[in-house]
Amino acid sequence: MATDHFELTGDGNVHDPERAIDDLIDALFDHIAATLRAHALPGELLTAMRARHADLLAANAPMAVDEPSRHNLRLTLAVVAAYEPLLPRLGRDAAFEAVRAALVEPLGPVLREGTLAMLDTASDPFSAMVEVSKAQEEHAYGRTFTFERPVDDGREYLLEIHRCFYHDVLVANSAAELTPALCAFDTNWIEAIDPDRHGFRFERPTTIGLGGAYCPFHFIRTRPRESGDG
Repeated sequence: MATDHFELTGDGNVHDPERAIDDLIDALFDHIAATLRAHALPGELLTAMRARHADLLAANAPMAVDEPSRHNLRLTLAVVAAYEPLLPRLGRDAAFEAVRAALVEPLGPVLREGTLAMLDTASDPFSAMVEVSKAQEEHAYGRTFTFERPVDDGREYLLEIHRCFYHDVLVANSAAELTPALCAFDTNWIEAIDPDRHGFRFERPTTIGLGGAYCPFHFIRTRPRESGDG
């Protein structure tokens, strides 16, 4: 839902998902390189992380069962590859924060600005956001996520994620503690939603990564839809 190659096309696809994930992974490792310098750690660790990423991809390849899961596997394992050598050198909390920041911060402004532009130009921001969510569910997540939709009535769109592929991959690689870092990536678009400005609010009180039974993604109108909206 962001701009450039992260923007959705009319059929719900990302313009170039391969390039989008490449850019996200490159940005992550560039951010990690700055972390290494800040902690006076050897730059060679970055090369080792990239090599470890390739090894993890080969070992976990059977987990990718469709195109979305292939891209999501690449991203999730990049986080694991960056985290593993930082853990013994920085400790759990600092290593987690380093990879969380590396994942969330580099493209954060682009994602927020793209979401804000989409909402600000929509005749009905709530409906526009729900349409984007549904397109992402199909095209960006695929069969390795399980979605339930207890309410979808034009006033509320209550989505529940009962299986998260990111979490499955992290559990399989003994790094379940990293799931909240993947959850944090969503704050980039969540922060663009202004209930007073856009007429709806978003609620996600917990996630699987934070110990919840499922991830609730709740979009709720805060004012009635205007009669002139398409």
